[in-house]
Amino acid sequence: MRQILVEIRFLENSARVLQSRLDIVTAALSETLTAISTLEGTKGKPIDTDTLLPIGSGSFVKAKLADSQNIIIGVGAGVCIEKPLEDSMKDLRLRSSELEKARVSVTQQLTQVLNQVEDYRAHLSDMAGKKGGGPVEIV
Repeated sequence: MRQILVEIRFLENSARVLQSRLDIVTAALSETLTAISTLEGTKGKPIDTDTLLPIGSGSFVKAKLADSQNIIIGVGAGVCIEKPLEDSMKDLRLRSSELEKARVSVTQQLTQVLNQVEDYRAHLSDMAGKKGGGPVEIV
């Protein structure tokens, strides 16, 4: 029974780690989709067009477009490069696709771990019942 309890604790810790990863991936996906949406909104707009730029948390800054054809895009490790709008959107769509795949993968892993936890809990409860104990609640 102790071994099963150890397994349950280990799996619960794994579930917490996976949930944290899922939160990070979901936030990155949301940010990427916002960037794509913003770029689509600026596409073809002339210079000095009034616009609202999202800054997060449902907040915006009023701005005028200086250049809607070239975008400065982060490529990792704090490095940004200037690219044409279409190339930037292509990169962001690829990034969102990869993040969506990662989100699905982590969600599946989390589901498997949580199912294992439930299986172990049921097994532990059965073992306790066979030994003459009452119902077992694991907290």
